[in-house]
Amino acid sequence: MELRTENLIGFDYSAKGSKKFQSFNPLTNASNPWEFSVATAAECQLATQKAAKAFEIYQQTSLKDRSKFLRAIAQNITDLGPHLLETYCLESGLAMGRAQGECARTIGQLEGFAKALDSGQYLEPTIDTADPSRSPIPKVDLRKLNQPIGPIVVFGASNFPLAYSTAGGDTASALAVGCPVIVKAHPMHPATGSLVTTAILQAAQQTGMPDGVFSNLNSNTFELGQQLVQDPRIKGVGFTGSVSGGTALYQLAQNRTEPIPVFAEMGSVNPVVVLPEALDQSDSWAKSYASSITLGSGQFCTNPGLIFCIENPKLDTFIETLKKELSTIEANSMLHPSIHKSFERGRATVEENATLIGQSKGNESLSYPGRGSIYQVDASTFANNPRLHQEVFGPLSLLVRCQNIEELIPIIQSLEGQLTGTILGTTSAIKQASKLVEVLKSRVGRLIFNGVPTGVEVCTAMQHGGPFPASTDPRFTAVGVHSMKRWLRPISYQNWPDEFLPEALKASNPLGLWRLIDNQWTKN
Repeated sequence: MELRTENLIGFDYSAKGSKKFQSFNPLTNASNPWEFSVATAAECQLATQKAAKAFEIYQQTSLKDRSKFLRAIAQNITDLGPHLLETYCLESGLAMGRAQGECARTIGQLEGFAKALDSGQYLEPTIDTADPSRSPIPKVDLRKLNQPIGPIVVFGASNFPLAYSTAGGDTASALAVGCPVIVKAHPMHPATGSLVTTAILQAAQQTGMPDGVFSNLNSNTFELGQQLVQDPRIKGVGFTGSVSGGTALYQLAQNRTEPIPVFAEMGSVNPVVVLPEALDQSDSWAKSYASSITLGSGQFCTNPGLIFCIENPKLDTFIETLKKELSTIEANSMLHPSIHKSFERGRATVEENATLIGQSKGNESLSYPGRGSIYQVDASTFANNPRLHQEVFGPLSLLVRCQNIEELIPIIQSLEGQLTGTILGTTSAIKQASKLVEVLKSRVGRLIFNGVPTGVEVCTAMQHGGPFPASTDPRFTAVGVHSMKRWLRPISYQNWPDEFLPEALKASNPLGLWRLIDNQWTKN
């Protein structure tokens, strides 16, 4: 399949601007050969115009037709084969195994949303039937369901060229519910995005979707993203990235004449609490956490950045084992020179107030190695240095030694919102530390017992989000079927003629959905 370097606007490719940019291969320390056209303001406007027009048609498409569309995207991505995976590796420096795993996840997500459309339950049809005889005021007939909000802008993520980018979870969930999508491609992997874009375009044409249901715009500056978010035709934003980037987009969206939701998944240090009882398995946990810290050069939003340990005679043994395990792991390349520079800057900040106690192997063959590092600090120093609370995006963890749980609880309370919080221990220890559990629960979106935070299961029960700055709205998840709820709003029909109701609300229930009728679940 040909790799296109233009912008896709609906069903048409366009390259009106004179500015170009290239992606970068961190392994060869050189630019990749393709030159991508930066989208102009006029091209951006055309994309939003097409999306708004497409929405009028696309929101009316059947669940079955949208399910076919998503499955066609998945099949087309599969058909890209080795070409997609090789391009992914050239732009990210990541290993082929990672590319294969992320591609499978992307395809699996699309299939998952297609299955959700097959069931139709995301519509949440709810009916309260009329009671004309009720006194003193007769009860009206009310029927409610979810409907799409309109065109969505999705910002590709630097660290997931597939699963959180062009056809990733944000795009797939928005397309599933009936919202056209404009992707602002990430400049670190535009070629990967271009191949996936072609797969989406072909799927849209194969399944009869409207022109404008999907667009992909390239840029290596902030201006395009700002223009997209401020365009009045855009009704929502999906973002995965830094706190500064997500916060800036959120503020832009709230300052519009018509504010719109921004669902940004941002920074997290994912605190881990090691209770003394967990140290009976110190060797096992040390090995697991050395791997978790360095996985993907630490370039995961769920990387364990803070490890809180309660003083115990076995603690020094755990730390020594953790250092030993870390020293056996060789550094891998980071995604980009700018990410490596930011990591080293963050590491220097930590080093000003904490002690380096362990590192992974260096790798002289790499220009931008992500060398795993563990620092140590006492609880008092940590509490008095808010800069130590901030995420360092990369393979770095700060081990904080606390005298007891009583010293730890106010520290957990002082942390910003997080995606995850983990407790290592026993069930009896959890019972004795109930206040700690409640405090940690208030700061996170996912509470883990005896595990590692890296690895996000794509399923219905997953909550990938948390209090700010982990995300801009902790009520929603960016992963799993329930992520569709971000692009929906409820609407009620009062005393509406049955023949004009949406199918999900008609008396005959032609879709065969489970519906909440007068507070009872039924298919009748």
